Amino acid sequence: MSISFTRKGGQQRVVVTGMGVVSPLGNSLTDTWNNALNGVSGIANITKFDASKFDVRFAGEVKNFNPDTYVDKKEQKKMDTFIQYAIACSKMAFDQSGLVVSDEMAPRAGAIIGSGMGGLPIIEEQHTKVMERGPSRVSPFFIPAAITNLAAGWVTMNHNLKGPSYSLASACASGVHSLGEAYNYIRFGMADAMVAGGTESTVCPLAIAGFGNMRALSTRNDDPTKASRPWDKDRDGFVLGEGCAIFVVESLESAMKRNANILCEITGYGASSDAYHITSPDPNGAGFVLAMNNALNDAGIAKDKVNYINAHGTSTPMGDPIESNAVKTVLGEHAKKVWVSSTKSMTGHLLGAAGALESALCIQSIVSQTVAPTINLENVSPDCDLDYVPNTARKGQINHVMNNSFGFGGTNSCLVFSKFEK
Repeated sequence: MSISFTRKGGQQRVVVTGMGVVSPLGNSLTDTWNNALNGVSGIANITKFDASKFDVRFAGEVKNFNPDTYVDKKEQKKMDTFIQYAIACSKMAFDQSGLVVSDEMAPRAGAIIGSGMGGLPIIEEQHTKVMERGPSRVSPFFIPAAITNLAAGWVTMNHNLKGPSYSLASACASGVHSLGEAYNYIRFGMADAMVAGGTESTVCPLAIAGFGNMRALSTRNDDPTKASRPWDKDRDGFVLGEGCAIFVVESLESAMKRNANILCEITGYGASSDAYHITSPDPNGAGFVLAMNNALNDAGIAKDKVNYINAHGTSTPMGDPIESNAVKTVLGEHAKKVWVSSTKSMTGHLLGAAGALESALCIQSIVSQTVAPTINLENVSPDCDLDYVPNTARKGQINHVMNNSFGFGGTNSCLVFSKFEK
């Protein structure tokens, strides 16, 4: 049987062949996925600094990550933790993919790795040094260790990627935007392979204080594992998390030439802006609706073919019902039949890496035909009335999934992943 490498309109078909994950649920894709299926919470009291004087004293930290496995000790001082996560996850993704970028291929292979805040911990650290000990004490590696695009920069150097390389910063939508733009590069013929995803490491005093003083964070200090509870009537804010997910994305032709194991096909991408407020979403959800509709139109699939949505679902009083209503606006009657879960209930909100991690979980749902649950959903809020897959994973036919990511500044993104069919 012949395989078509192009889709309607002559665009290249785009597939995912490798994934790497570091998250509050584990330092590999396997551990993260298994813990997500089992409803394990990765949220606990903060250990990275003394949070005893803070209003919020818990987060979704990455635990027991050993950079020595992926980065030479001499090089580690040249990079903040978010870069180390990206290097680790890119290696995992290449290992799974089996792709080796030759010198011939290198100009048509690149990297887009998003981050909402980049090297905030090292900025905080070096600011303390300059103020307390003087300018001579600031590290000469400070700038390249902190700036956001160096996550992509290090990955290009490690894997011989000489095509486009940059960071995309769109707050909490960064990971999905990065994957979407990598998809664009390949489908429009500007690249054959891209490394894409999101990375974040901002569990530090400045971030916890800043988000806390915005009243954006849950303050459930007495029971951190129950703090992230999307769509529950007792939700009181999101939980800050950290981590990374990186993907090897290729044209179908590239993947088939080397007989790669194809995890899924990327079939749709949509983006929009609320043009409404610096932090609050538009109450009528028009931007959410536009992003989802754009992604579905791009995918060219009927709305009743969507099986699962990994929602933005941050556990905020305002955002959760707006997203639920947007899903109903987009899918109509089918919305009540779609499984919708928020894995942020287990991981917290990884900011610029959130959509990347959730994309990995979406792809795993296709691979395993199983959906991870929303935990802590004990009393569904009256203004949230979809099937949120409460507390227990669910098996079923998963052919098309959507991943929503929305960010401060009213930036919205949505991806459609589909089961690969020759």
